[in-house]
Amino acid sequence: MTGERKSLRKAYGEALVELGKINSKIIALEADLGKSTMSNMFQQAFPDRYFEMGIAEQDMISTAGGLAASGFIPFASTFAVFATGRAYDQIRQTIAIGKLNVKICGSSSGLSDIGDGATHQAIEDIALMNALPNMTILTPADANETKAAVYAAADSNGPVYIRISRSNLPIITNENRKFEIGKMSMLTEGNDIAIFSHGAMLEKCLNAYEELKKEGISARVINVATIKPFDYDYAIKAAEEVKAILSVEDHTYNGGLSSILALALRKEKTPMDYIAIEDTFGQSATNEEELLSCYGLTKENIIKKAKILIKMATDQYK
Repeated sequence: MTGERKSLRKAYGEALVELGKINSKIIALEADLGKSTMSNMFQQAFPDRYFEMGIAEQDMISTAGGLAASGFIPFASTFAVFATGRAYDQIRQTIAIGKLNVKICGSSSGLSDIGDGATHQAIEDIALMNALPNMTILTPADANETKAAVYAAADSNGPVYIRISRSNLPIITNENRKFEIGKMSMLTEGNDIAIFSHGAMLEKCLNAYEELKKEGISARVINVATIKPFDYDYAIKAAEEVKAILSVEDHTYNGGLSSILALALRKEKTPMDYIAIEDTFGQSATNEEELLSCYGLTKENIIKKAKILIKMATDQYK
């Protein structure tokens, strides 16, 4: 992990422009938030292939469906809470059932929109999209992986939801690494506990790894860059190779990585727990750390739960 922090939103906009230069079928649609999602970078480069739909997310998704049915590859962008919630019916009825080649970018996901509170914080977007058959869900960890995920989405055929954090995040992946849909990757090696995470929370997990290492605890941090299709075999293999399992995410535990991992490991005896947003909405805060701390999404909590789980695993074999 480098000290350099980069914008995932900017990486998304840059990737769209790069794709637009090599593929004339790439189209971008926006719901009045182009400056925030940075899809407006595509607008500047290809104004005739950019559609500003206004605050009309349902119309944007329906239009994207029509463009996909006509042979184009539309990327529809807006805040994650509006992309998945306000346009859910159109995504379900038109895009998912029709298996249309529409790519949906949910920007400012999780709690990353710290100033706007519950109405703008998408803490259930993965659950909504995961419930839909035919939907692929990508959760890039940094700017490098965001670009790679956009390219992978464009190359895949069918509906894709890309979850983008509003925060500038440290670089933790190699910019030359190919993004493989449906694959997880191990960021650190360890045999005591496997910590599964995605997106913005991977930084906290890697910081916790360093602290645990000082205490002689080896943690395997796993980047779940694809939530759906979920790599069940990889998760099961990891559970068989460590003493305990912990999932960490900036999403409600209902229908998120926590629930999916619990389903994947339902037959395993490995102790497991989660760090996620409980059954509650978000709220406004003056800074990101204040908000994450309020919901227990901290390095300290990861360390605490990791130690408890490892003790449980040790005690059960005494």
